[in-house]
Amino acid sequence: MDTLAVMGINSEILDFYDLGLERERLTPGRSLELIRTQVLLKRFLPEPPARVLEVGGASGVYSSWLAGLGYDVDLIDPVPLHIEQARAIGGFSASLGDARHLEQDDDSYDAVLLLGPLYHLTDGADRVRAFEEAARVTRPGGLVIGAAISRYASTLDGYFRSVVDRPGFVSIMRQGRQTGQHRNPGLGARFFTTAYFHHPDELAAEVREAGLLPEHVLPVEGPLNWAPDIADRLEDPEQRAEVLAVLADLEQDPAMTAATSHLLAVARVS
Repeated sequence: MDTLAVMGINSEILDFYDLGLERERLTPGRSLELIRTQVLLKRFLPEPPARVLEVGGASGVYSSWLAGLGYDVDLIDPVPLHIEQARAIGGFSASLGDARHLEQDDDSYDAVLLLGPLYHLTDGADRVRAFEEAARVTRPGGLVIGAAISRYASTLDGYFRSVVDRPGFVSIMRQGRQTGQHRNPGLGARFFTTAYFHHPDELAAEVREAGLLPEHVLPVEGPLNWAPDIADRLEDPEQRAEVLAVLADLEQDPAMTAATSHLLAVARVS
């Protein structure tokens, strides 16, 4: 716990991830977030065996997949349980670390992934710092790819998942929409933990403030995340291909960008 205190990890966030829910959340073949993120990473990442650092890689779902594709992968995360789970998978290194204070050398990676830290850095300066650190350890011309939760995620979840009438949830939705700050005042793990929800323009602005060159801010799941039986549809190869084709079309329309659970920023190191 001393290491976590130095990192400044919110105890509420640590308690949430100590429940061990993260590994089960991204179910291969049924998670639209996982499948679509993999599609986008394949589109933008350099070819293997490029060297990739996954910052905030949790239990290693993406790192394991990337290592299986032939990438040279290192993972860091601030949660000890996640490091234990990631090391049990094997095929890549896993160690404790803080997105705002990376121990890796300058220009040592071809790409850095921030597929989790931006969710829980609720202060804008910390998020910019995480982007700056990612840029520092990435070679010139390399990529920094960061995931964020959309500003409207809790509101859309509230109505489409039929939880809007649960006590306290209207306040959660309102605060998220108005300020981006998500707080869960003792309502349980179902409603996520302390987090920050981005507007797409704000995410791009943070990328620029960190000195990176923004190339894309894309919706990950789009509105199809709330489609009935979407997980079942993804298990059918033909339906999965159609879902991904629809999302590829929707990502071309800026008006659709924020209608998603997650955003993905793709930026280049100058």
